[in-house]
Amino acid sequence: MMLYDKANLEDHYVPKEDWKVAAYQAFAAKMTNREDKFPCIPATLGFAHNHLKYGFLPDPRSSEAPAAVSELVRQFTDNSRQFGKYTSLILFFHTPDDLRHQSSVEHYESLFWDLLSRTSGEDALDWPAHIPTEPSHHFWEYCLHGESYFVYCATPSHVNRQSRYFPYFMLALTPRWVLVEFNKVPKQAETMKPLIRQRLEAYDTISPHPDLKLYGEKDNYEWKQYFLRDDHSSAPSCPFSRHAQKKSHASEGQGTS
Repeated sequence: MMLYDKANLEDHYVPKEDWKVAAYQAFAAKMTNREDKFPCIPATLGFAHNHLKYGFLPDPRSSEAPAAVSELVRQFTDNSRQFGKYTSLILFFHTPDDLRHQSSVEHYESLFWDLLSRTSGEDALDWPAHIPTEPSHHFWEYCLHGESYFVYCATPSHVNRQSRYFPYFMLALTPRWVLVEFNKVPKQAETMKPLIRQRLEAYDTISPHPDLKLYGEKDNYEWKQYFLRDDHSSAPSCPFSRHAQKKSHASEGQGTS
């Protein structure tokens, strides 16, 4: 497993599977469309400045997917501060026709949380001490390899929220330090936030989801923003479990007497 950057991919330094080429091209088109501007301005800046890193992964349902995600996130985490102030890790997953054409948004939601839970089981490091372990806490966020991340998911089944549509199952992981650095320039942050909101309202055919709030606010829960449904509903509780897979590994190793 390896990470790619924009220069690699546009010079065709990428495995030749058609789906990988198509996935990157679809992403590049989304980031550079000047008529329908993608709402997340920092993401478009990250793309333009070649701060983003990319990885290609197997079917998210597969047994190989969690270890593959974990390995790419480890590589990214170890070097992310060298990639630029707008960096994120973009993960494209092989999405066979049976998954792409027959899955509802709710099915993808279940798949997303299952994948995050299984990937957490691959983490060799302890959960960071400064991040609460319960998603019901307003400072909770997903952690892997000692870094805390905002996780964005896009799927082929989103229609109303084109900001969450992508022809392949896709994740984008943004380190918390990127978001902190962005907010250290108050004038920039205050100017950009309303522009992002305006773009979001123009991009989607439905109003912004009520779960879109600011990190740290007592009525905000980051997990609700990771996977936005195609309407205004949200899951009653967070499906993430970081202990399930680790317990499974432990029981396998114990054997029977």
